[in-house]
Amino acid sequence: MHRSKSFVTGLVIAGLLALGDVTTPLTSDGEHPPMVIGLIDLVLGLVTIAGIVLAWRRASRGGITAIIVTRLLSIMTALPAFFVDDVPGPVKVVVAVGLAITLLCVGLVASALRRPAPVPLAH
Repeated sequence: MHRSKSFVTGLVIAGLLALGDVTTPLTSDGEHPPMVIGLIDLVLGLVTIAGIVLAWRRASRGGITAIIVTRLLSIMTALPAFFVDDVPGPVKVVVAVGLAITLLCVGLVASALRRPAPVPLAH
């Protein structure tokens, strides 16, 4: 599989986001985010890292899918920050930036799932 620059960029971004998720339980104050969310993010980060390894080494569609799903689930764990009253403003800004970066990452990685158009047979 030829790895396009956009795909590799998406993998790098996914890796950085996953590392952020893995460290969430260590950086959480237990309230922002709650520790249970931090632990969920830890698991999602580890699955993302496994997906990156599979996508890089074997061009695995399953690995790519794992990256996409875990990144979307990870950002979904942060969305309540916009709806809960006691979340500080800077945390909301971080979540908004994380949402934008995650969507960019997913778009770049998902581009590898597109199959080339079939070549018509000559008569």
